[in-house]
Amino acid sequence: MPMLVHVVAAWLVGLALGKLAYQTVVLAGVLVAGALAVVRRHTGFAVWSLLAAAGMVTAHAAQLRAVHCRNAVQRLISTQPLWLTVDAPPVAGLPARGQLSARIGTVRCRVAATIRWQGAPPPDGHRVTVRAAARVTSRGLALHETQVMQVGPRDPLRATRSWAARTIDTHFRARAPLVRALLIADQDGIPRDLRDRYADAGLVHLLSVSGMHVAIIASALLTLLGGLRLRRAVAEPIAMAGVVLYVLMLGCPPPAVRSAVMLVVMALSARAQRPLHAWAPLALGAVVPTVDPLVVADLGWQLSVGGMAALVAARAFRRSVRQWAQQHAHASLPALPRAWRWLATRRGVGGWLVTEISTGLVATVITAPLIAWTFGRISAVAPLSNLFAGPLIALLQPALFLALALAPIPRAAALVADASQPLMALLDQVAEISARVPGAVLPVAPTLTTVFAAGVAAACVVRGSAAPRRTPWLIGAAAALVIGLWAPVVHGGSGRLELHMIDVGQGDALALRTPSGRWILIDTGPSGRAGDAGRRVVLPYLRRFGGPVALVVLSHAHEDHVGGAAAIVDATRPAWWWEPAYVTTSPGYLAALKAVAQDGVRWKRVHPGDQYSLDHVSITVLAPDSAWTAAQVNANETSVVLRVAYGRHVLLLTGDAERDEEAWLVAHHAPALLEADVLKLGHHGSRTSSSAPFLDVVRPRVGLASVGTGNRYGHPAPETLAALLARDVPVFRTDLDGSIVVRSDGRTLEVESADARWIVPPRDSLRVPR
Repeated sequence: MPMLVHVVAAWLVGLALGKLAYQTVVLAGVLVAGALAVVRRHTGFAVWSLLAAAGMVTAHAAQLRAVHCRNAVQRLISTQPLWLTVDAPPVAGLPARGQLSARIGTVRCRVAATIRWQGAPPPDGHRVTVRAAARVTSRGLALHETQVMQVGPRDPLRATRSWAARTIDTHFRARAPLVRALLIADQDGIPRDLRDRYADAGLVHLLSVSGMHVAIIASALLTLLGGLRLRRAVAEPIAMAGVVLYVLMLGCPPPAVRSAVMLVVMALSARAQRPLHAWAPLALGAVVPTVDPLVVADLGWQLSVGGMAALVAARAFRRSVRQWAQQHAHASLPALPRAWRWLATRRGVGGWLVTEISTGLVATVITAPLIAWTFGRISAVAPLSNLFAGPLIALLQPALFLALALAPIPRAAALVADASQPLMALLDQVAEISARVPGAVLPVAPTLTTVFAAGVAAACVVRGSAAPRRTPWLIGAAAALVIGLWAPVVHGGSGRLELHMIDVGQGDALALRTPSGRWILIDTGPSGRAGDAGRRVVLPYLRRFGGPVALVVLSHAHEDHVGGAAAIVDATRPAWWWEPAYVTTSPGYLAALKAVAQDGVRWKRVHPGDQYSLDHVSITVLAPDSAWTAAQVNANETSVVLRVAYGRHVLLLTGDAERDEEAWLVAHHAPALLEADVLKLGHHGSRTSSSAPFLDVVRPRVGLASVGTGNRYGHPAPETLAALLARDVPVFRTDLDGSIVVRSDGRTLEVESADARWIVPPRDSLRVPR
């Protein structure tokens, strides 16, 4: 590999390590390794360590700046108007996305934002100053009650993108969300079932403008300009300029930037007649987007760089496979006619199949750690599904682009759009058939250690492709995989009980982690247009800590509590499933029951007094009983209420229980059984729950509310917060604090949120933290 690739690799590894926990310890280890390399006179490794350390420091500094900017901009926008640039045109029923700009001292801050407009949105393509109520989220700021104070200048690129979105909606109608994703990188309107189907088929990368899409557009422009009889020397710069403008219009997503940089570098190399090593354009394309160091955490960039590295690495492996196939084809088919032998060699269909399948296998192996960590699944049919989908996209993408370019001529645009419908239908069929193949999807729940080991194995495979001797690198890959497979066996817990209230937006997902590291999951988050929170949020959260899921408890069958259950059950295969058996027509509930039956999970209808003990953690069911459940018409009032005891501490988890069920609890249980240190507020802290008689019996020391930022229900209700404040009970809530962790060693209780850790004082000295 050329020196440039090693320099870029060291920098990128440093940026990635800077995103992990324990940065100080890791940085010290990298610097010590560099110092030892200097002493041993290994100059190359010393420089590599220095670059990695610089990358870590840069990434950590970028993280601190991002946090500072989010907090500062949140404070500013509630008191004064700030500039807002809308990055994507609004989709009906969904918030828009944009970027807030403000100067904080000497620092120029640009913070990502999701916006819900109060009244009509501003004109397309204009910068506006707005005033809004803001909440900090993991993706930036969420703005609601947004008022437009002043309309600023028109941004030509964003105006073009808005025009493109309107044109797509006009000509493609029902398939407009898919075309928006393929042409302008707008995935907001894609239905959840479509996204899941493409993910199961191993085609989810097609739903975003990736490097492949940009390359297809560049090839189409070159073909078009060639058809106009323009010389290559003239057509190539025009095509590259078109690609750059296209990427700018998209808002510069990292995968598209990577592809554009590679195309321009290779074009300049060919023009100057200075051939480059195959890895050099990739190295430059990978490092340019890291002008923003936090881009290393972007899945699109990770898959783009990893996928392209796989393609480059596959060339070396494929030569060996092709030679082997060619030799065996000629040896085993000597008597066949020449035409048949041609089909089986590199110049025919057989050679093409060998090339494409081997490339797909290498790409699947190298990107598998990222896919497994993010989506909780691996598509076993991805090499074959991409074999059929690739040519379809190569035909479809230029046709969609042409329909957009012909928009000034409506009839011509409509004709091309209609002509592309069969190709889109065929692409959907490929995804649907691939997803239905038995064993096509492998649900996985890897730990961080497993994913890291798999990533090391993938890196060894890539590095081995460029090495004169591949065997040592392949042995290293095998060793890393062995470590990754055995690491979960020796995982351990923290030695304390932990209650994780996972931030899934407007819904519930609570996870009890026992002292030995096993999980008991209570509710699994919502599903809807924003995606499946079980697969998208809960599974990755659990995998970061590791450990098996022993029990899943469904509090009640509403979509915001059960939407992610099917994905959780498929990926973790818990031993038990508990629920109140109050049947609803919720799609998530029906999917969960189907998953429980298919995966052989033991099902149980809970009754008051049922108990479950695991690693010295005792769980007791307090409600509901069968007679109460049968008499209800509101599923909230059938919520499973759990009493969790560990050492001196008690946690009371109430689902969406409302006042009637709270009154039933007070009437049927002794006060000592209901008294708790931590109360998960019923029904997200609404005014229909947390009644005064119930709070007087429970006497909580801490309240927890799982709510979505700017939710339309007004949760938690001011009345509920006032009632808790009057009793000196602090409330932690996911819309303000992110995911919340309560820890107990049986004697001391502490609460940790995204930016704070608080030791809960004893009951007799409890005060509201200031």
